[in-house]
Amino acid sequence: MSLPKASRPALVFLVAIAAWELLVRVTGAPAFILPSPLAVASALVERWPLILDNALVTLAEILLGLLLGTLLGSASALAIAAFASLRRWLLPVLVVSQAIPVFALAPMLVLWLGYGMASKVAMATLIIYFPVTVAFLDGLRRTEPGWLDLARTLGAKPASALLHIRIPAALPALASGLRVATAVAPIGAVVGEWVGSSAGLGYLMLQANARLQVDLMFAALCVLAAMALGLYFLVDRLARRLLPWQPES
Repeated sequence: MSLPKASRPALVFLVAIAAWELLVRVTGAPAFILPSPLAVASALVERWPLILDNALVTLAEILLGLLLGTLLGSASALAIAAFASLRRWLLPVLVVSQAIPVFALAPMLVLWLGYGMASKVAMATLIIYFPVTVAFLDGLRRTEPGWLDLARTLGAKPASALLHIRIPAALPALASGLRVATAVAPIGAVVGEWVGSSAGLGYLMLQANARLQVDLMFAALCVLAAMALGLYFLVDRLARRLLPWQPES
């Protein structure tokens, strides 16, 4: 008898919590090293207003980074696909830019943009930009040649073929890039908060760790993980709903 699809994540979650509790009991780890799930749940309930305030800051940074990274990545992919001259100049720069660890840029972004939200949004945007650009560009370059031949036979101009054929055909690839970008977007925001901030879940985790409030640190981490999972499944659901022609096996 197979389990309902909706209950599978809940079962995995319960198994993980049980394994966590068992590990604490077997090893006898002190609470300042590995708190029990009950201690983390208590911290989550007791400090919920504080966690919620910081979670909203991190969520805003992630959403703004997703928006800017998607817009910039999509525009770059369209420009590279539409103009061969730009492709020869921008594509190598795009690839070389990934050789620089994005985390190494965080201190400079904080120095240039300050301790506010701008540096965290910029960090998330940089992380999101590459997967969106590469995925969308790959989709644009892999358009079915027969469709383009038919469009040329019917007298369609390159701009019209791009708008009505290549972009719709590349949307499933863009959706895949967005899924990856959504999964990694919290990394940029939290790393930026670790380098320098006055609010956010990353900031709260650092402060809790410095005060040996490990239960609060784990509670903030759990909220961050839940937020990332929620965003991923939301983007995945929207992609499935908006792209009904995308084949699935």
